[in-house]
Amino acid sequence: MSAVVGPQVSARPGPALRSGGALAMVERNLMIYRHTWLLLVAEIFEPVLYLLAFGVGIGGLVGNVPGLADTDVPYAEFVAPALLATTAMNGAMNETTFNLFNKLKTNHTYESILTTPMTVRGVALGEVCWALLRGALVTVGFLVAVTVFGLVHSPLVLLVVPGALLVGFAFAALGLAVVTYLRDWQDFQYIQLAMLPMFLFATTFYPLDVYPRPVQLLVECLPLYQSIELIRQPSLGEFGVGLLLPAAYLLAVGGLALLLAFRRLGRTLRS
Repeated sequence: MSAVVGPQVSARPGPALRSGGALAMVERNLMIYRHTWLLLVAEIFEPVLYLLAFGVGIGGLVGNVPGLADTDVPYAEFVAPALLATTAMNGAMNETTFNLFNKLKTNHTYESILTTPMTVRGVALGEVCWALLRGALVTVGFLVAVTVFGLVHSPLVLLVVPGALLVGFAFAALGLAVVTYLRDWQDFQYIQLAMLPMFLFATTFYPLDVYPRPVQLLVECLPLYQSIELIRQPSLGEFGVGLLLPAAYLLAVGGLALLLAFRRLGRTLRS
């Protein structure tokens, strides 16, 4: 009598896990956060308030400021791209610091995830990709608001979206690396201690040439300054080789931070 052979079950992992699980992490986050999309609206609302208060309010007193290529632009048009870059930064950093710390240290979510075929690298890449997706949605939302305010005058502004993705990658990777050093929730004060001065002084609200040259060199080393340059130039109708330096800077920062995050996250999850 011949034995009945049931259907063969493949032991090979599905497509979502062949890359270590990055896509699976994104899918998981989409399922969890699909009912909290209003949080994205809140993230758009904050930079809109800054734009109204500084760009429109104070801008009515300031008038025009130096833009690019020796041209003057209304103050609101100068501030709006910087707030776009800041929005991309905050969206990425919030996801890979506050939310990831909760999964890592409070809920111990990753301990359960790593009992599956997922890998540490897959977890890290998945969280960065998810942060990029959230950051892109928030950036597009704010870009729509800026357009409604009549602050967009060049089709080059469409380059803001890939630029914001690059900004999000750099800061998501930085956040992922930094969060592995945090011991408790009080340590988030150190992140704010770095983020707030960078937001205020990285040419968000005034041009670089207001500083003496030694301070300019220091400001130019800030990742937010390079992010603002990457967003501000196409927003004001400028497209050229000047975009290569901030793009290369952010790629390098994001790549190095991601390598550090792989190593640190692996040690943290195995300890």
